[in-house]
Amino acid sequence: MPNDDVPAHRSGDAGRLTGRIASGPDALLRCEVLEPQLRFEIEALLPGYIQLEKVLLLEYRRLGLLDDAQVGAIAALLGKVTAGSIAEEAGESMSDIAFTLERHVSRRLVEVPPAWHVDRSRNDLQATAQLMYGRARLLDCAEALVAFGRTAQRLAARGTDLAMPGYTHMQPAQVISPGFYFAGVCDQVLHTLERMEGVYRTAGASPMGAGAMAGQELLWDRSRMAALLGFTHVRTHALRAVAQRDWALEACAEFSMLGVALSRFATDLMAWGGAGYGFIDLPDHWSGISSAMPQKKNFPVLERIRARTAHLSAAYTDIAAGQRNTPYSNSVEVSKEANAGVPAAFDTLISTLRLFGAVLENLEFREARMRDACAAEYLGGFTLANLLTLRAGVPWRTAQVVAGRYIVRAVERGLPPAEPDAPLLEALLTEEGHRTGEALALLTEAMSVSGGLTAKCTEGSTHPDTVRALLAEQASAFDKVEARWRTRRAGIAEAAADLDRRLAEPEGRQR
Repeated sequence: MPNDDVPAHRSGDAGRLTGRIASGPDALLRCEVLEPQLRFEIEALLPGYIQLEKVLLLEYRRLGLLDDAQVGAIAALLGKVTAGSIAEEAGESMSDIAFTLERHVSRRLVEVPPAWHVDRSRNDLQATAQLMYGRARLLDCAEALVAFGRTAQRLAARGTDLAMPGYTHMQPAQVISPGFYFAGVCDQVLHTLERMEGVYRTAGASPMGAGAMAGQELLWDRSRMAALLGFTHVRTHALRAVAQRDWALEACAEFSMLGVALSRFATDLMAWGGAGYGFIDLPDHWSGISSAMPQKKNFPVLERIRARTAHLSAAYTDIAAGQRNTPYSNSVEVSKEANAGVPAAFDTLISTLRLFGAVLENLEFREARMRDACAAEYLGGFTLANLLTLRAGVPWRTAQVVAGRYIVRAVERGLPPAEPDAPLLEALLTEEGHRTGEALALLTEAMSVSGGLTAKCTEGSTHPDTVRALLAEQASAFDKVEARWRTRRAGIAEAAADLDRRLAEPEGRQR
């Protein structure tokens, strides 16, 4: 088949791609739909399409449909393809990246092999190229999650021995530490990374070789193609391979759930940074001001972070709504429109994690303010009830009542927790038919701020030693997770290198 140079936008261009229609897309359709889509695909998917074409060359050679010389000539041209060269020729190919890549190579061949592109569909090609893009972005997100988790760990380590109030129902409840709190952030990140394993397993299934929807007519080696593309296995059912975009739906679902947690963490920091709490501070270069009120130092970056987490939930809703009520088959609605917001979801997650990580890296604890807030509240009420039961033999429910009454009377008298009233406690116990000779010692121990931090001793508690042990376990977990994701990235790169090596070798030398 000799070269044929055809002027761009000629009315018969479509006829050279398919015999079904005689003219190319309308100018409005190009402007509003096809050209924006093509720009994205050239930027994000072109490397995948080129790699897919290389894999298919090996299959054509294995099937005896192309010889070494033909494969070498096409592979050489594929290696020279650039985004700019594809963009220049797109107008002649209905602004379709697959058609454009085919035309770009065909026009530069002395003769186009008749069997090149036989038994091919754009459906599985497109699904696989999108999946290769999504797989790469998942690797980026995993790296960003690990980096954010490690930043939270460093902050937690700085705050393990510091006391601050913990809150339930927006009320001061018990003594905790910043180290304990931010170890919870680390735990949430590790949880997300664990769930991302499932998303990546979905992204590890290659659709290539599924055809348009029902499979192929040549005996393609789908497992071999999957391995050469860096996939771990094949999405065996042909219809599901092209009809569904599970990987994108699952990824956005995980991002949405993580966004909910990140929003709640940001909400706490917004409260702690306010004047009513004053527990944390950020340096000036991470702060904002008021144009009207010179006394204010604002932290708008936290508002940005919390607001961006909403985009993660919106991305999941968008892709789910875009797929539902569509026939279970390949369609533009599912493959392109429903996925339109997915790249932005990846970008938003990574941006949010980077911003939040920078906040944690620069965050300063106002230690005296946090400790004073603990000392001002009767956070040891639970401990007092425990001590009354365990040391004075007071039944638990009665001990709870006595502890509550003591706190009410002490507050009415204006007594801070650090000034225990032993006679008052003894009188309240007497009213319930009990007594203890160590009321002062029990009150002093129960209301101690440092004691409140160390009183809890179970696994996962606020005790500084327990938190340090948890942080060590989490550090090890991050090491393992990071190594696992790096291995995956390296495996994909090795598969690409193996593909190029095989293309460069004659068929008889293939192993």
